[in-house]
Formats: sequence, C-alpha cells, structure tokens
Amino acid sequence: MSKITNWSHYNQALVNRGNIRFWFDEKATRHWYNECTHGGRGRSNHFSDLAIETCLTLKAVFGLSFRALQGFTQSVLSLMKLPLEAPTYSCLCKRSAELNIKFRSKVRTTGFVDIVVDSTGLKVFGEGEWHAQKHHVKARKKWRKLHLAVDANTHDIVGAQMTLSNVTDGETLQDLIRPLRRRIDRVSADGAYDSRRCYAEITEKGAIPVIPPRENARLWTDKHPRNEAVMLCNKLGITQWKKLSGYHVRSLAETAMYRFKQLMGAKLNARDYNRQLVEAMIKVKALNKINTLGLPKYQ
Repeated sequence: MSKITNWSHYNQALVNRGNIRFWFDEKATRHWYNECTHGGRGRSNHFSDLAIETCLTLKAVFGLSFRALQGFTQSVLSLMKLPLEAPTYSCLCKRSAELNIKFRSKVRTTGFVDIVVDSTGLKVFGEGEWHAQKHHVKARKKWRKLHLAVDANTHDIVGAQMTLSNVTDGETLQDLIRPLRRRIDRVSADGAYDSRRCYAEITEKGAIPVIPPRENARLWTDKHPRNEAVMLCNKLGITQWKKLSGYHVRSLAETAMYRFKQLMGAKLNARDYNRQLVEAMIKVKALNKINTLGLPKYQ
C-alpha cells in the first residue's frame, strides 16, 4: 500500500482549493472592464475577457448555474468592497462562446519531458442510467471526447482538444503535441495510437514513441521502428514489453482523467459546441491551477 509522504503540505493544498482568493485574484479585478466599450445591439463589450473567464472559472469550480454565478460574483465583489459590477447571466452566456482559453501553465521543468496521452468521454445530455433502468427506456445520450497530453513529471495538462465522439484518438495526436515547444523525450500512448500517422507525428517531434502493438500485429516494411516492439512482444509477451519499455508511465494520463472528472465533473452543461469547448478548456486550465497548490507524493 503506497503511503503519502507529504501529507501536511498536500492537506493544506486540499484546503486551499476552496479559497476564493485563489480563484479571484487582484489581476482579475484590475482588468475587470474593457478600456474601450463597444459592440452592437445586445453585444455589450463592457467586461473584459479576463472578467468573463474568471466568472466562468468560478462556475466550473463551484458548480454554479449562470444566474447563481451572477449572484455569487456580485456577493464576492461586495465582500471585497470593490466598486465593480458583476456581469449578468445573459452576458456570461453570450460571451462564453467567444473566449480563447490559454490553459497551458508556465513550464515548471527543464530539459526533456515525457508526454502521456489519452482520451475520455464527457456527457453532454441524457437522463442517466437510473432513469433508463426505472422506466425501461433507452437513455438518450450524447458525448464529447476530451483528448489530453500530460507532462509525466508535473502532471500538468500541456495539450488538450475536444472532438465529437466519432473522432478517433489517433486523428487528434498532431493537435496535442505539434504546438508544444518543449523538448520531448518520449510519448506514451495506448494501442489506439498504433498507426503510421501517429508514429510519424512523434518522430517529427524528435521523440521516441512508446505504443503497444495491436494484437496479431505484423511487421511494417522499410525497417520501421515499430517492428522492434512487435518482435519483442512476440518473443517476450506484451506484459514484459511494457516493463522493459517503461510503458506503465502512461497510467498518469488515466490519473489525470480521473482527477478531471472528480474535481470538474464528467458532464458538460453547455448545449452548443463552441460553449462546450470553452467550458472544457476552462476546466483544464482550472485543473492545472489546482496542480500548483500541491500534489501527493508517494513512498
């Protein structure tokens, strides 16, 4: 059984997650309004993008509706005795489709990094399993896929994409790792990324792909680097190959997915795709911010 060695520090980090000052800092209040207000009918640009993003972050972290968010924000501003006005719920809803969320945190490591990638499903709408079982009906569900690239050392999410549920994992790999300016040593992924396209993307980044070959995989022509993994799996078995290649570090991606759903929920509340994308990226950014408070260290 693993034991947490930094429990005192991690315990305080858990407490600080609910500290409103951590989420509502001075930078947000300094740049609450736009310097130049403009916009057409019903499109007030009175509040800055930072103000809207701050409010939507509070919505994601504390699980608020838009109307409750307006009241919550106004009460916080009043308690802080700030001469600021909270955006209305309609303004927050409209502006939530226009934000460009920069979720990547500052680099906290130097040198080469290991990247692990994976995807998970986020529920958009549907009555749920209990309703379907109780009334013996087929549940109406709709999903979005969240694709994440995680720094194996810091657990920060360095790449994120949201797609429709019919988009395969391999199709999104280039969008996850191509924008990264970090020096990547290895990219670990599961068998869903076992394709020539994914190998080419990883090799182009100067990294080593650590991807298990699919069952009954055959050798590729032109002495492809994947052939070594196929031959080792045939000779030693997939379990031994995972130990030798260090593949098990990929479990950190699953840990990141679990942490995301535990803290941010497994459901998107927005109804159209653009707002769903912004909501997902705000939750990714919030999770990265939570990581800075402290993570458990195991013995």
